[in-house]
Amino acid sequence: MSRRGGTGLSRQRRLTGSLGLVSAFMVAEVVVGSLTGSLALLADAAHQLTDAIALAAAVAAVVAARRPASNRFTFGHVRADILSAALNGVLLVVAAALVVAAAVGRLVHASPVGGAALVAVGCAGVVVNGASTALVAGGDHSSLNVRGVLAHLVTDVWAYLATIVGGAVILVTGWQRADAVASLAVVVLMLRTGWGLLRGSGRILLLATPAGIALDEVRAHLLETPHVSDVHDLHAFVVSSHLPALSAHVVIEQGCFEDGHAPQVLDSLQACLAGHFDLEHSTFQLEPPGHSVHELGAHGAPR
Repeated sequence: MSRRGGTGLSRQRRLTGSLGLVSAFMVAEVVVGSLTGSLALLADAAHQLTDAIALAAAVAAVVAARRPASNRFTFGHVRADILSAALNGVLLVVAAALVVAAAVGRLVHASPVGGAALVAVGCAGVVVNGASTALVAGGDHSSLNVRGVLAHLVTDVWAYLATIVGGAVILVTGWQRADAVASLAVVVLMLRTGWGLLRGSGRILLLATPAGIALDEVRAHLLETPHVSDVHDLHAFVVSSHLPALSAHVVIEQGCFEDGHAPQVLDSLQACLAGHFDLEHSTFQLEPPGHSVHELGAHGAPR
């Protein structure tokens, strides 16, 4: 338990440090973008705002996840990181939509933008976001929430590179619309990252089968266990980034209940899951033949 707590504290410190860097640079970028009239810089600042919110939510999720389980929250608050990842995805999509609307207006009616400011702030952004990325990347990557924050930060590095290119084009050619084009490049990256976070968190929240696990294969392995005759109401899902789980109703021979052999069958079933599928959190309901007629309803995957 102490090891997990220590990992959580280390992750919290890294995320908090990254939050400080990103927030400070975001404020500076808003000031420079407003003074120069650069949409690309303001788009980057909007993306930085989503990064800051993502990092703040990530810190809150790490703190919440360390709270112990209770009668009301039997798994604790381990899904806080999944909710944070979903929030990050929504923020990215919303910010992308706002930037697209502004970029289209700038493409139609170009406004003068300082190319030198774009290049300077873009270079500073690469350094700041590179440092933030390195800080977060040095911790635990198993959390979807942390992977989402990393995706934000890496996307920002690419976004600042696009800003540098846009500024260079303005300096060399004087084509002011390069600023709006650079902001649209940022939008593509924002949408790509946001969709990935929404898809990953959505699968977990909708109790989808974990990636890499085929229920037909799981059922086949369980049926190979001695004394097992049927498996139904089979569910595999992810409680949190660190906790895949499985539950099933397993029909075993009547004699296993009569001679006290049922616990050994249960041990074999759990060893099968841990050995073949790396699933250590499992719940089995052992049933005698014919018990299914007494069940009110089945909710497992079709066979």
